Amino acid sequence: MEITPLGDSALLVRVAENFDDASEAVLNKVLATKRNLEAAKIPGVIEVAPAYTTVAFFYNPVGAVDAGAPVENVAGWIEQRIRQALADGNENPPDRVEKSSTEIPVCYETEFGFDLDEVARRAGLHSQEVVDLHSGAEYRVHCLGFTGGFAFLGGLPQKLATRRRDVPRKEIPAGSVAIGGKQTGIYPIKSPGGWNVIGRTSLKLFDPSKNPPTLLRAGDRVRFRSITRDEFERSTL
Repeated sequence: MEITPLGDSALLVRVAENFDDASEAVLNKVLATKRNLEAAKIPGVIEVAPAYTTVAFFYNPVGAVDAGAPVENVAGWIEQRIRQALADGNENPPDRVEKSSTEIPVCYETEFGFDLDEVARRAGLHSQEVVDLHSGAEYRVHCLGFTGGFAFLGGLPQKLATRRRDVPRKEIPAGSVAIGGKQTGIYPIKSPGGWNVIGRTSLKLFDPSKNPPTLLRAGDRVRFRSITRDEFERSTL
């Protein structure tokens, strides 16, 4: 397992080299690594953040030094404890990572799905076929990023893979459901973005007043449910 510096107060643990060939297995391994590092309670830890093939370990050097790390080699001291934690972490094998499931209602009307027709055209499908394929698949949250609560979801049907827009939009409404390459995702807050918007949900995916502030977490399973405009309007009341 490769561990490399990530700035002056973080280390990057590379769990796998390739994500595309076995994304489900790699995700489970990444999540198991995250759980083992959190369980180890390494002194100075601030956050353990999973990505597609890596886990970032952010730490406070002062906290590590207070716990006995040599001032001249805090990163090396942390790395030793990371390696020990992963060697001892057999209690959380990849196939035992807990997963929760969330259903997200989406209105795919053109008013909300600015790029639905374009996605359909590129795929050689009718717009309703795009809706059926998108809402008929099961997805996994691989990581969170870009903005607070933005979940990158794997599991998009291959036919719907659509490259990002050549010119990103300056503003995309909160709740917009979109496709970017081989992934789908939901914009949790109003923000710029270059993905292809195909619908919108009224669910609030990011609320800083809650703990945790995000509706979705890495490893969660997600399904989309197509709803009418009336259902969408009622859900916003």
